[in-house]
Amino acid sequence: MSNQNTYNAAERPVLQPDSVVILAAGDFPRSEAVLRLLDEADLIACCDRAAVNLVATGRVPGLIVGDLDSIPEDLQARYAGRIVLDCGQDDNDLTKTFHEVIKLKPSVIHILGATGGREDHTLGNISLLADYRREIEAYGLACEIDMVSDYGVFCPATGSRTFESIPGQEISIFAFDNTLRVRAEGLDYPTDAVVFDSLWKASLNKASGTSFTLNLNHPAPYLVFFCRPGL
Repeated sequence: MSNQNTYNAAERPVLQPDSVVILAAGDFPRSEAVLRLLDEADLIACCDRAAVNLVATGRVPGLIVGDLDSIPEDLQARYAGRIVLDCGQDDNDLTKTFHEVIKLKPSVIHILGATGGREDHTLGNISLLADYRREIEAYGLACEIDMVSDYGVFCPATGSRTFESIPGQEISIFAFDNTLRVRAEGLDYPTDAVVFDSLWKASLNKASGTSFTLNLNHPAPYLVFFCRPGL
């Protein structure tokens, strides 16, 4: 069986979180601002061996999802009631965890630890964020999602939108549709003529003020990266 829960229904905590952190097994956050997201979350959902990293800091996982091949047996026993065993090969552990989390209908999901380490994992995880945005919209959920590291924040969107910013903040836009055209208001450099046929095409822009607007010629998934000030 590719997906099997290791807990009894009575053992699993009642979970109705408003805010969830999904912790992946990449670089564990170090900055105070990112650690605050971790500590203030109603639920921390760990992608398989990310639970080992979390417990090493004295924190407690609320949910552990994956095939458990990287988790010691004593930790599995300690958190048996909070484990979802999923040995499927179609999705990575981040996607498996995301699918468990959206069942809880939170208002916000912050993904931490999704970058660092192997570059192919990092690129894959970042691109998945656009898919997660579309899934949330397909479910009709009122849920915001982003991917946060010590260096900045990736925010996914699918249509024209206004974003808050800090004057001079470095901003990059990534899209996956070469028919998409984006007209930016409030960024230093124009994006009207950008053809999104390579990841670098609309990167390394800057915010002119406290907000900027991206107007799309048609709905399509894209990512906006907000560089943490001072980096």
